[in-house]
Amino acid sequence: MTNNGFSRTECNALRGIAIIGIFLHNYCHWLGPIVKENEYQYFQLNVDRLAHAVQCADASLPLHLLSFFGHYGVPLFLFLSAFGLVRKYEANQQTRISTVPFVCYHFLKLFKMMIVGFVAFTMLDAITPQPHHYHFTDVIAQLLLVNNVLPNPSKVIWPGPYWFFGLMLQLYIVYRLLLYRRHWGWTIALAVAFTVAQWFFDPEGAALERYRYNFMGGMLPFALGLLYARFEEPLLRWRGRLNPVLTDLLTLLLSSLLIVMLSGSFIGWSLVPAFVCTAGVALVRLLAHWPLLLDGCAWMGGISAALFVCHPITRKIFIPISRAGDVWTGLLLYVVASVCLAWLFRLLLNKIPNPTLRR
Repeated sequence: MTNNGFSRTECNALRGIAIIGIFLHNYCHWLGPIVKENEYQYFQLNVDRLAHAVQCADASLPLHLLSFFGHYGVPLFLFLSAFGLVRKYEANQQTRISTVPFVCYHFLKLFKMMIVGFVAFTMLDAITPQPHHYHFTDVIAQLLLVNNVLPNPSKVIWPGPYWFFGLMLQLYIVYRLLLYRRHWGWTIALAVAFTVAQWFFDPEGAALERYRYNFMGGMLPFALGLLYARFEEPLLRWRGRLNPVLTDLLTLLLSSLLIVMLSGSFIGWSLVPAFVCTAGVALVRLLAHWPLLLDGCAWMGGISAALFVCHPITRKIFIPISRAGDVWTGLLLYVVASVCLAWLFRLLLNKIPNPTLRR
C-alpha cells in the first residue's frame, strides 16, 4: 500500500514504536521504587503514585512513564496483526481458507518465534541466581501456547512477556471462526461486549487479571485493526479533504490527552487501548515527513519479533546493575545488548523454515 494506506515501512515503524515501549517497560517496571503499570488490573494507587511522580518530577520521571505506559505497545501489536490479517486473507474474495490449516499455520509461526527465545531463556535462568521453578504442566502449557487459560497466569507464564503468544493464538482462532469476512457489525459487537464486560469485575481482582490475559482483554485494539483495514479507503478520503498534517497532529494530541485522562478511572482505563491505536497511527503518519525517524523506527520494527523473544534474557543479566543503584548504566547496557542480541536472533529465526499454509 502506498497512497491508499499504510506502506510496509509505516507498518514496520508502528511495530518499532510498539516494541520500544514494551521492552523498555519490561525493564523499568522491575525496578522497586518505580511506579507500576495497570495492565491486567486497575489499581488506583498506581495512578496516584504516577501523579505524585509527575508533580515531584526528578531524574526518574522517564522511568516512571515508561513503566506505567510502555505496555501499551501490546495493543499496537494487536492492531497491526488484525490489519495484516485483513490485507492478507480478505483482499482476494475468490479464495477462502479452511479453519484447521489456518490455525495450524499460525500456531507454527508463533511456536517458531517462541521456542527459540524460551529455550535460550530457560538455560540462562537455570544457571543464574533466583531461577524460576517450572512445573511440568507449566512447560507443556507454554509449548502448546495455552498457558493463558490456566489459573494465576502471572505465576505460570515465565518469562512474563510470553503470555502474548497464547493471546495471539486465541485471537487468530476468534478471527477465523467469528470475524473472517463477516459483516463489520460482528467485529463491533464483540469489541463492545468484551470491553463492557470488564466493568463488572473487581478492578483489583484475580478474575479481571485472568480475563485480560486472554483474548477478551485484547479484543478492542484487535477489532480496531480489522475495521481500519476494511474501511481505510473512506477514512483516507475524508482525511484528504482536510489538511492531512493538521489532522494527524490533532489526532495525536487529542488521543494522547485522552490516554492520560482516561487512565485515571477504571471505566476509562478499559478504553485507553483504542486511543493508543489512534495515536500510533497518527504518529506514524507524521513521521512520514521525517524519513530518517521513520526509517529508524521501521528498522526497530524489522527486529521486533526477535527483540520480543530475547529481551527477557538480557533483562535478567543486567537488571541487578540497576537494582544495585546504577540505574541508567544498567538500562543502557540492557538496551544495547537487547538490540544486538535481537539482530542475531533474527538471523537465527530466518534460518528456520517457515510453515506453509495449506488452503
